[in-house]
Amino acid sequence: MTLTDSFSLMEKHGFKLIPYRLVKTEDEAVKAAKDIGYPVVLKVVSPEIEHKTDIGGVKVNLKNEGILRHSYQEIMKNASGKKVEGVMVQKMARKGVELIIGGKKDPQFGHMVILGLGGIYVEIFKDISARLCPVNADDVEEMIAELKAHPLLEGARGRRPINKKKVKELVLNSCVFMKKEDIKEMDLNPVVCDEKGCDIVDVRFAR
Repeated sequence: MTLTDSFSLMEKHGFKLIPYRLVKTEDEAVKAAKDIGYPVVLKVVSPEIEHKTDIGGVKVNLKNEGILRHSYQEIMKNASGKKVEGVMVQKMARKGVELIIGGKKDPQFGHMVILGLGGIYVEIFKDISARLCPVNADDVEEMIAELKAHPLLEGARGRRPINKKKVKELVLNSCVFMKKEDIKEMDLNPVVCDEKGCDIVDVRFAR
């Protein structure tokens, strides 16, 4: 599934996503950015590119048309030789703690959900907690407490605590969603959270 396919499926199940639009040309990207409002992010959409950041397929915090046009051209150059379905223009996410919320279907035990420190370093730190679905709010509270990074979520170094209520909602809804759609693997990464809420930035599914 492409990124836009995954976003559409999530919206169908009630997940609230930050504003985005799939475009096919540079001029369409400029119009979309004006409609959405700067700053924005550009992401290549291709079934042949799994890790967009690694090939220079993501450009963040673009604040004006000139920078956006240059970034669009760079993305298309970096994706040369790959099947490109378009470029996603997405509102820049809030600043906060980057989490991963995901899961997979175990052949023996069924669906499980994970919560952990997310972003581009998720595979390096491997700071995650997991539970079999279904889960409840108390289970998610325990998952948060099990993370080595949990002081960041509680408001370390003068930061305000993240909105754990929103994190719980996302984890609970993810369990329901995975079971209903029979998802084999799911990564919502990063999910950027602050004291007010959470922004789902990127999504990957396998069915």
